[in-house]
Amino acid sequence: MYLKDCIFCKIANGEIPTEAVYQNEKVFAFNDINPQAPVHVLIIPKEHYASLNELDDKELMGELFAAVKKVAEKLGIKEYRTVINTGKSAGQEVFHIHLHVLANRDMKWPPG
Repeated sequence: MYLKDCIFCKIANGEIPTEAVYQNEKVFAFNDINPQAPVHVLIIPKEHYASLNELDDKELMGELFAAVKKVAEKLGIKEYRTVINTGKSAGQEVFHIHLHVLANRDMKWPPG
């Protein structure tokens, strides 16, 4: 499915030109425009799902996590944080599921 007003759908379909960090027929990875770390890549499915709650396709789930490993390998990073925000109160701002891959800074928990 494609939503014409979804910025990530537009990126996945090439309507908004964005340099791919990695892509295959199911997923697209690109640099975040508001990075929270020196490496901050977003990985999205090319098909629209608002959040993890809507995603029931186990094969696509596997593709998303395989893409995390591909991005890390391509960028030569071995230590990184992977985040999925699900819902507004959890910090999700764009309602098209996406995984954040953050690296090259200390990631203490809790933050601060």
